[in-house]
Amino acid sequence: MALLFTITVSCLVWNVLAAPAATWTSTPFSPASVPLAVRSPYLSAWLNQGAGTALNADWPKFWTGSIVGWAGYVNVDGTSYNFLGVPSVPGTTTQKAVQKSLTFTSTQSTFILSAGPIDLTVNFLSPVEPDDLVKQSIPFSYFTVSALSTDGQSHSVQVYSDISAEWITGDNSLTANWTTTVGDVIIHQTQLENQSTFSEINDRIQQGSSYYAVAQSSSTTYQTGEDVVVRAQFIQNGKLTNSQDTDFRAVSDRWPVFAFAQDLGNVQSPSSPVVIAIGHVRDPAVEYIVANGALQNRSLLFWSHFASVGDVITSFLSDYSGALSRAQAFDSKVQADASTVSADYAAVAALSVRQAFGATELTISKSSDASFNSSDIMMFMKEISSDGNVNTVDVIFPSWPILLYTNPALGKYLLLPLFEYQATGQYPNKWSVHDMGAHYPQALGHNDGLDEPMPVEESGNMLIMTLSYAQKSNDNSLLSRYFNLLDQWTQFLIADSLIPANQISTDDFAGSLANQTNLAIKGIVGIKAMSMIAGLVGDSARSSNYSSIASSYVQQWQKLATSSTGKHLTLSYGNDSSWGLSYNMYADKLLGANVFPQSVYDMQTAWYSSVANSFGVPLDTRHTYTKSDWEIWTAALVSSNSVRDTLVSAVKNYAADGESSQPLGDWYETANGDVEGFRARPVVGGHFALLALGNASGDTEQISATNSTSPTQPSQPQSQPNSASSLRIRFL
Repeated sequence: MALLFTITVSCLVWNVLAAPAATWTSTPFSPASVPLAVRSPYLSAWLNQGAGTALNADWPKFWTGSIVGWAGYVNVDGTSYNFLGVPSVPGTTTQKAVQKSLTFTSTQSTFILSAGPIDLTVNFLSPVEPDDLVKQSIPFSYFTVSALSTDGQSHSVQVYSDISAEWITGDNSLTANWTTTVGDVIIHQTQLENQSTFSEINDRIQQGSSYYAVAQSSSTTYQTGEDVVVRAQFIQNGKLTNSQDTDFRAVSDRWPVFAFAQDLGNVQSPSSPVVIAIGHVRDPAVEYIVANGALQNRSLLFWSHFASVGDVITSFLSDYSGALSRAQAFDSKVQADASTVSADYAAVAALSVRQAFGATELTISKSSDASFNSSDIMMFMKEISSDGNVNTVDVIFPSWPILLYTNPALGKYLLLPLFEYQATGQYPNKWSVHDMGAHYPQALGHNDGLDEPMPVEESGNMLIMTLSYAQKSNDNSLLSRYFNLLDQWTQFLIADSLIPANQISTDDFAGSLANQTNLAIKGIVGIKAMSMIAGLVGDSARSSNYSSIASSYVQQWQKLATSSTGKHLTLSYGNDSSWGLSYNMYADKLLGANVFPQSVYDMQTAWYSSVANSFGVPLDTRHTYTKSDWEIWTAALVSSNSVRDTLVSAVKNYAADGESSQPLGDWYETANGDVEGFRARPVVGGHFALLALGNASGDTEQISATNSTSPTQPSQPQSQPNSASSLRIRFL
């Protein structure tokens, strides 16, 4: 009761302090940053709003915080109102539209603004298409604007929007060029004059093109040119000149923009929306290491179905009605499913979806005859903001629940680059690789074995994810194809997970530590997972052996990891005053492994309720910060709904506290809700941990009646020692 009271007070204080900053309604809450066009690591535009910034009170920003110029005006009976961005046009008279509301769902952000006697509905739709891989691979979002009279009278309405060349580079001193293609669709295309394949500047790819496109009609006009010139043309005339500026120049030299205007005519009832496609395309998309150190160029999957970007854009625009319908159905499903936990959980889940998928790209390779190889699909994930690595195993792992919930096959395609690389034998270590490459989008592996060392962490992660994919999909192909790798990692865990050496875990910012209780949990679950994998492929002897090892380790682990008071697990063996979130026990529940006794879950549940701060339970006793993904994972494993709801609401309160102005950061302070670091990372997919449990398959291992040992199996562990010292506990 005391904990619940503390959190309630925190919410009330936040409402009192933050409410005056926004004069509009926000549903389900006002996030630190609103996703606008978020489809890939390089199409990632947000409205950073803190406690309350209107759509026309700041420029949209790339996830790093750099501006991506995006401006909008509406002329109503000859009066011009700015509704998007903060453009300034000398020599013109304009007004600011007044924001009335903001609503976000899993795939959409919708703003309603008043422009005199007209209400504008401005919608940003970034489709999430987990069941259609080709559509999911298309790096485009929708931007729509519609108008409605609020006084019952008809009003003459024209709508304008533009984007700048800031969408194509992290260095605005570089020279851009552009074209406008006019046909059934009008397409503005912009790119750097001198491109650098697979190269980034300030996390912005220096390759490919931005696109801004609209269907052609008699009421549509376009123009490219200097920002103040093009915008003044619309403000003063309500239309553009259908002309192109061919004076190619630096992005920041007289700021070239690429604009459309649409005459909606006389508006009284709701108008049909102006539908614009915005995207960023490059080819090749990813460089990937294959056997013998050869490098393979991979394309985004949609190229296997379309001959040109123009074809993609035409299809994308014509599919708007269907895309909107599918998005609404997806939004409704997430809302309904998450609401069975709580309204706060539904809100957190909705905010997390675009951010999680916005770090990923689906790719395909080409065969020797240059045709696309439809049997070779791989998904790549950028470790946004924290390191920039490719397919970091301990970033995929916390993200994993949203993939299991939406389509487990997406998880398979994320794991394949890691499996295929290590199956070539180029990676020299006996544990799993940490990532596929130091710098996205180059998946060049680590043939020197000098990737960031997280041996227990990554080996356990790979085993857990692989089994959970098989359980959710009923597809055992990964289990059989990569069985030897999985078994190799398991044997490493048997040697090093009960008493983990001094090493880092996924929470590497917290530092290295020996004898980590939570890391041992992961290793033990990993061993049990391999037991279940062996059972699924018919190796009953190996299954029985590994199951026995896991059970033996749990008994030893309980004595090592439980504090002398018996009230909680320790952070590290032998340190009675330490404790932390034992979030790796979530994997035990996810797999239905049931390797840890219920008493441990109950003990931890009671402990969390006694040590929570206003914004959650600290990650461990070394600091007061936590991570939102691990808070929700913990919420999914506790044995009390009230403690579960407290943890969930703590994350929601942090996300809504108005203390930051950036895409959601997963690392924050539990005492005051301040962001510690990180932003826009895909690990928020872990917020779906409760939903991913919905289809847990239970223990599927096949246990043999005998306890035989195969030739490649490690021998059974010796009987449990009587004291911790005989287990050679490693201290710092």
